[in-house]
Amino acid sequence: MRHQRAVKTGLDNATNEARILFFALLKRGIRVHVEKFDGFKHIDLAIPTAMVNIEIDGMHHSYNSRQALSDLQRTLYSFKKGYLTLRIPNALIHNNLNQTVKHVEEFIYESYDQLDEY
Repeated sequence: MRHQRAVKTGLDNATNEARILFFALLKRGIRVHVEKFDGFKHIDLAIPTAMVNIEIDGMHHSYNSRQALSDLQRTLYSFKKGYLTLRIPNALIHNNLNQTVKHVEEFIYESYDQLDEY
């Protein structure tokens, strides 16, 4: 029950694009956390077992320098904790979801493989 409440709360706070990717990854059997707080920020989607964070970005992440710098700081914070951050533009969710999910899934499984090697 506690996990279900946390997922519902995360989904309530998530963007439409994050929800779409969340359910697409869930359908592929990937356990995904929504709006996970890492002590510094909320992450759109997180796969802690693979040490992967996913941030889904609107256009303002590209053309607003303040936002871009904030994103870079957030990515560095996660990297220092051992997490890789995938940044996915909204356009990929809307225009090429299947290919996006395929590549994200491959990235996640490659991360699992690399973690197993160490």
